Amino acid sequence: MPVIGKLIKKTTALVYKRNQNKGKEYSEQLLMLQKLLDKAKHTNFGESHEFSKALQSNDMVTTFQKTVPISDYETFYKSWLRRTIAGERDHIWPGRIKHFALSSGTTGSPSKRIPVTHEMIRSFQKTSLKQYTILHELDLPEEFFAASLLAVGGCTKLTRRKSHIEGDLSGILKKHTSFVVTPFAKPGNKIAGIKDWNIKLEQMVEKAPDWNIGIIMGVPSWCIMLIERIVERYKLNHIHELWPNFSVYVHGGVFMDPYITRLNKVLGRPIHLLDTYLASEGYFAYQRSVNNEGMSLLLNSGVFYEFIPFNSDYFDEHGELIDRHTAYTLSEVVEGVDYALVISTNAGLWRYVIGDLVRFINVENRELKITGRIKQFLSLTGEHLSLENINAAVENISKKTGVSISEFSIIPNHEQLRHEWYLGTVELLDSEKLRDLLDKELGQLNDDYTSARKYTLNSPSVSVISEQLFYDFLAHIGKSGSQNKFPRVMNAEQAQKWRLFLAQ
Repeated sequence: MPVIGKLIKKTTALVYKRNQNKGKEYSEQLLMLQKLLDKAKHTNFGESHEFSKALQSNDMVTTFQKTVPISDYETFYKSWLRRTIAGERDHIWPGRIKHFALSSGTTGSPSKRIPVTHEMIRSFQKTSLKQYTILHELDLPEEFFAASLLAVGGCTKLTRRKSHIEGDLSGILKKHTSFVVTPFAKPGNKIAGIKDWNIKLEQMVEKAPDWNIGIIMGVPSWCIMLIERIVERYKLNHIHELWPNFSVYVHGGVFMDPYITRLNKVLGRPIHLLDTYLASEGYFAYQRSVNNEGMSLLLNSGVFYEFIPFNSDYFDEHGELIDRHTAYTLSEVVEGVDYALVISTNAGLWRYVIGDLVRFINVENRELKITGRIKQFLSLTGEHLSLENINAAVENISKKTGVSISEFSIIPNHEQLRHEWYLGTVELLDSEKLRDLLDKELGQLNDDYTSARKYTLNSPSVSVISEQLFYDFLAHIGKSGSQNKFPRVMNAEQAQKWRLFLAQ
């Protein structure tokens, strides 16, 4: 194993140096769009939207934007995707798409079926290898490179339907994983194929002493829960007593800061945290350096990006698009603006609104961060609270009270014109004190909130509940573990289920 570690470390260094300054030019995005249009020009979608005309145009992007409308999942499903799922060939992408990733989307919503093509899988594989090479910058010991990667993901077992195979994206990717990588990947096929999160968690805890883990990947809530259970089971002071080579945590999917306090409690020493932007629809960005605040957008990995400013000129008060054609390209974005991300991919998604909000923090280096969701913002009476405001407020009151609040959610109460906050902790806290702290923090973060509170918005209500209730609710609705995340702002359907659950 020391020989393997030495070899992998050397190879990582070579590839890192080769890729360090690649993939930042807008010309790569133009080339990517050209490749996508050329590949799909003879599909039903391509012919219906005149891809050949766009390819011959002097302004390919503008022609593409004029002929192809921007759509969300429901719109694209009704118009195009359902026939693709039914097995129709050459509909949105050449050939027949055999695999579909089940994406839970927002908790409580039915699963979406996202197309996964061979080209998309290949893009994922290439990007994963590129991301691995950034470990060279961390100057880790050779022992680390001989350790395993633990992916805390969904069930890898796939379900065969009449015309396709579907399941968690991790299962589809696992099916196409090289046998060379398999010995280094944990928890292994048997455990990864378990659907019940509690059983899977118990199995991983049981096997933990047999593993030498260097990297953990997954959503913070479930990864930290696993580490906490291992520390508790084996009566450890911290996880490094069992896994001394654990040095890197690759996270994504949710804002990490609320989980830092919990994570630090089970660590014996600092580790490197790397953010990644990976979804069922594609692999969009990752943090190229621990010294960078943002993630670098991947310009040549099978995705053409567009960006819609998230303001009243483009979206109504419900987060619905006003204009289904206008969007900015990468060459037109500016720093400090929240944009709704629109993608066209090598899996046949065309001008598809993924639902995330992103903000560029370095346009030249194509670095961005996720700031929220289109449908997860609060504006009952014009307070315009973003998910970033909400996360920052919770983080600030956590610091001031010295208590970790890693799970929380809000219900916009339209009848009472107030925000209902549910804060999950492992310690008892004074709800009224937290309410006043929270109200003050939000006012300092957002002037619109201060104005709304003065005239139209009533004082928030705060319920301090056990952190475990959030996980119990996810189990109650069949969405425990994996990539499932509790919504920070609930819609009406989610709020009804949540209130009934708490009442019971």
